Amino acid sequence: MLNFFKRKSPLDRLYQQHKKLLKEAHALSTTNRAASDAKYAEADALMTEIEAVKPDQ
Repeated sequence: MLNFFKRKSPLDRLYQQHKKLLKEAHALSTTNRAASDAKYAEADALMTEIEAVKPDQ
């Protein structure tokens, strides 16, 4: 229950948005290939942003 009040980190939000974009791209792949490719490109750009923000391990 305490997790309900916990704020997500910016990195977690970016990962969640990336997952959402990939899901939309997959759903569009059966109906509109051009829109699917655009969503995938958007997700790829977001992943490069995530890599830039992510701390080195």
